[in-house]
Amino acid sequence: MAVPKHKVSRSNTRNRRSQWKATAPTLVNCPNRACREKKPPHVVCPSCGQYGGRQLSTPA
Repeated sequence: MAVPKHKVSRSNTRNRRSQWKATAPTLVNCPNRACREKKPPHVVCPSCGQYGGRQLSTPA
């Protein structure tokens, strides 16, 4: 098991952790011409309920 020999300073720890960024989710426009809401890819549109040009669920 690896055990550190020296204490890591606060500045080194914070500089390393500053790179842990959360990325924004990718969003695409709904292919329905009447809707065009932003939605995650490969997901049923939450506003119109269409996926791949077919109606799969009732709109919210």
